[in-house]
Amino acid sequence: MKKSIYFISLYLLLLASCKTKQDAGFVETDTPKKGTIYISVDESFKPVIEQQIKVYHSSYPEANIIASYKPEVECFKDFMKDSTRLIIVAKGLSKSETSFFANKLSVPPQFATLAYDAVAVIVNIKSKDSVFTIADLKNILTGKKNITAIMDGNNATSSVRYLQDSVLRGASFGKNVVAVNGSDAVIEAIKKTENAIGFVGLSWVGNSEEPQQVEDLKKMRLALVECVKCNEKDMFAKPSQATITFGEYPLARPLYYIFKDDAGGLGTGFVNFMSLERGQLIFRRSGLAPAKMSFLKRNSKIKEQE
Repeated sequence: MKKSIYFISLYLLLLASCKTKQDAGFVETDTPKKGTIYISVDESFKPVIEQQIKVYHSSYPEANIIASYKPEVECFKDFMKDSTRLIIVAKGLSKSETSFFANKLSVPPQFATLAYDAVAVIVNIKSKDSVFTIADLKNILTGKKNITAIMDGNNATSSVRYLQDSVLRGASFGKNVVAVNGSDAVIEAIKKTENAIGFVGLSWVGNSEEPQQVEDLKKMRLALVECVKCNEKDMFAKPSQATITFGEYPLARPLYYIFKDDAGGLGTGFVNFMSLERGQLIFRRSGLAPAKMSFLKRNSKIKEQE
């Protein structure tokens, strides 16, 4: 009889414990190898991050990384939400931004560079001009030169922000600058428009092992841009892993991860994967320059031309 009372009491205690967990919204936490997380990714990095996620899922079938691809500013807005733990963007955090997020989120954000990307300049295969100085690009973007410039959106995208900061340096875009909905739309427009110039992230056009990109480059080509760090004069370079690594292509930019500490969960696992050999090789295969492997990297700084 005493044993029966003991087991009944134990059962009621366990039942109460389960109910308390349910009432408190208890959910099993994720681990580096399983669970579900939501991340937001700068749309200009979509092809290479899709590859990263695909390989990670194949290695850990119980992991579910749900990525949303959008303009850079929208990624930062998502970072304020509880549902988004990780964002992948072309901009790190300043001290004031780190403090702001730490105060708002009660958790100091972590961020670092994963790879080096570039804003690729693309033109139609029939275009007469595929070689540009920085002054040429500025004249086009400000409307002084009558060529249609096609961007991957409005001022909310990382490519637009980068060109404003590094090429225009305070000048305004001209009326000839056209915004379309994403990088794939830029590529499609350039393939159909002879007298136009487009700007996209390198991972959309730099992977020679990606069949769609190989087909795209039959109707368009990567333009050469003036090397502003080369000792030799009149040197021009196409965007590539090598020209980014050695500072020859001037429109290079970092690719960052920014995430909230999730106590060693799936976000940490995915960031570690991208930072270590397998993830770094995926960046390399996509034409980007890995930041965590032993590659030389010379910084490139655009100088204003008189």
